[in-house]
Amino acid sequence: MFDKILIANRGEIALRVIRACREMGIQSVAVHSTADADAMHVRMADESVCIGPPAGAQSYLSIPAIISACEITGAQAIHPGYGFLSENANFVQIVEDHGLTFIGPSAAHIRIMGDKITAKETAKELGIPVVPGSDGGVPDLASAKAAASDMGYPVIIKATAGGGGRGMKVARDEAELEVAFSTARSEAKAAFGNDEVYMEKYLQKPRHIEVQVFGDGKETGLHLAERDCSLQRRHQKVFEEAPGPSISPEERARIGKICADAVGKMGYSGAGTVEFLYEDGEFYFIEMNTRLQVEHPVTEGIFGVDLVREQIRVAAGLPLSFTQDDLVINGHAIEVRINAEKLPNFSPCPGKITAFHAPGGLGVRMDSALYDGYSIPPYYDSLIGKLIVHGRDRPEALARLSRALGELIVDGVDTTVPLFHALLQERDVLTGDYDIHWLERWLDENMAG
Repeated sequence: MFDKILIANRGEIALRVIRACREMGIQSVAVHSTADADAMHVRMADESVCIGPPAGAQSYLSIPAIISACEITGAQAIHPGYGFLSENANFVQIVEDHGLTFIGPSAAHIRIMGDKITAKETAKELGIPVVPGSDGGVPDLASAKAAASDMGYPVIIKATAGGGGRGMKVARDEAELEVAFSTARSEAKAAFGNDEVYMEKYLQKPRHIEVQVFGDGKETGLHLAERDCSLQRRHQKVFEEAPGPSISPEERARIGKICADAVGKMGYSGAGTVEFLYEDGEFYFIEMNTRLQVEHPVTEGIFGVDLVREQIRVAAGLPLSFTQDDLVINGHAIEVRINAEKLPNFSPCPGKITAFHAPGGLGVRMDSALYDGYSIPPYYDSLIGKLIVHGRDRPEALARLSRALGELIVDGVDTTVPLFHALLQERDVLTGDYDIHWLERWLDENMAG
């Protein structure tokens, strides 16, 4: 086992890893920018190293600075959290070249799943169902029209190197396709330096279902059921739950086994998430995230396992501490993402926290790096906390979420808490009857600004 782990991240996920390290008796090293000198993860870690100025490109994305911090502190392994360098295959290779351990999958697996076209082809080979789409990239408009004709409108155009909804456009007919194709390519070029796009059949009312998987790096793959992340704004998740309210036990077992078997065949190491669109009883592969997810606490809630601890164990060469038969769902869990944003436009709202009180009580977990007097810097993602609740069933979890939101105090900045109070009054949310387009429609009707 490692003696010391460096966390190449910040905020609540850095705290999450530090806590796991502390329970395992492992020393932790926090890295930080000058803007994060007073951040909670810096205060909580056993050691800290400043790695650069506020801009992420010069600090949290600076590979030389992070490797140097390992050498200075004697850290043997790096946990990337999520975001920043967590899915950067070149970073993984450099980490390993310096005799350090990356707590996550191999560079090869990150590369395979980081390219959308290669990922889809790999999924097909592994027996994972995929959305009908183009065979590889679509180089020009004529090819795009031919592919759309084959699969039928509507279609969605996606950047092969994409993420976060950028380089993604829908076309419902040939006229829309001409505009959408050129716009998607331009956005992809600007965002990722790569204008290659591909096309898929656009599903009308799908849900976003993701299966949590874990591999031991050899031949064993497991699944920890699914999460429903269908409530999204601009392709960004805001509300996640497990298990999915629309998934039957038979469907769960079927798609879970497919994903677990695929992970085993790959020889995948650590945590991963296989993401699907789900419509009319069918699952369609979107992508595989080769890292821990923001919403991993809901899976921990229903299974009572520590996924970060398991990541560390597997990276250290230890076997998985549970088997598939050990994983029995207990109750229901829901997470809402609390952002420092001003409604109704969701504009970032950095500033000083004048009061903070985390809710508590049975079945309530608050993952946050906030504290009284903390100043939220303007340089990073606006996520400031995750409120997670667990109940014996979905109605109890919803009731607990409503109660916990009422206890939560974040003064000094605007947050998205009022959004969740409003959503919990909606019948469709209470019954779980929504798809990935539901929240956008609801916002247009209720929070246009």
